[in-house]
Amino acid sequence: MKIVLRNENALYYECGYSCDNALLIRLGDRAWFVTDGRYAIEARERVRGAEVVIASDIYVKGAQILKKAKAKRCGYDPAEWDCHAFGLLDPEGKIEWKPKSRWSQKRRIIKSLRELELIREAVQQGAEAFDRIAARFRDEGIGLDERRLAFWAEEELRDRGLRELSFDPIVAIGPNAAKPHARPTDRVLRHGDLLLLDAGVKVERYCSDRTRTAYVGERGFDFGISQRFPSRKIQKAYDAVRKAHDRAIAKARSGMKARKIDALAREVIEKAGFGEFFVHSTGHGVGLDIHEMPFISPRSETRIEDFMVFTVEPGIYVPGKFGIRIEDMVVMRHGRAEVL
Repeated sequence: MKIVLRNENALYYECGYSCDNALLIRLGDRAWFVTDGRYAIEARERVRGAEVVIASDIYVKGAQILKKAKAKRCGYDPAEWDCHAFGLLDPEGKIEWKPKSRWSQKRRIIKSLRELELIREAVQQGAEAFDRIAARFRDEGIGLDERRLAFWAEEELRDRGLRELSFDPIVAIGPNAAKPHARPTDRVLRHGDLLLLDAGVKVERYCSDRTRTAYVGERGFDFGISQRFPSRKIQKAYDAVRKAHDRAIAKARSGMKARKIDALAREVIEKAGFGEFFVHSTGHGVGLDIHEMPFISPRSETRIEDFMVFTVEPGIYVPGKFGIRIEDMVVMRHGRAEVL
């Protein structure tokens, strides 16, 4: 194996440590972890399977290592690199570079039992945070805007600093929920509103990802999967999303192409008359990256296997009106999808 990596999660997976300024150069049996003096102590303590090299300019040092090793050809993942940094590694243009798209994600697509333990713990911690968020929003959130609510959601997810976020939480009310990746606005939460929450936490760098859509009733609300809306149209859309979510999970099988799982969900929403409002893929892999392989999309030819982990998250988004998404993470085990 000959490859140069710089993505943090790729480095972490290969040698047990990463930072925001590092390279991993692997040339057959030899490997070098190149970083600067700020990370010297941690790197020397935690890097496994590679020689730690400290340098003021990691790209100049990387080029020296490649030249000294007389590397003639080497792999790289184009998604990790910009033209400037890549050029510094081989200023004389003497190396034959072989693009290896998603090289690290392909190595990580089948999760180990230890990885599954960490992901399951992240999912559990995330679900518990959803309960705390619902209670806080019920007790104190009515009359507050999305910006404040998103801040509160982050506080509960972080759990007094015990957890890192998988991503900035999405808190969207009513029409703002029609934007799948809505940013918080000054829209205020009122009784009778639709409220969407999409959030996750990390456990030892492994992510969780969950979405619920709730009706904020005067007698309270929660982020349970069963919801009743006074609007017949919203209820019809919600029921279609839930049915699509449940069908894709129930019928997913190992050996099936990912696009078939997407179709299982998409067919339900199209049959309900909302096909044009399902504007994203049905799911994506989750692990060290919040979005990684496999991608559960209409175009994906990836064949699903046991111990792959991915989301199932169909949605309906009617511009200017409302958005609904229900998302859970699953692991394929014994040929079927198991909700984490």
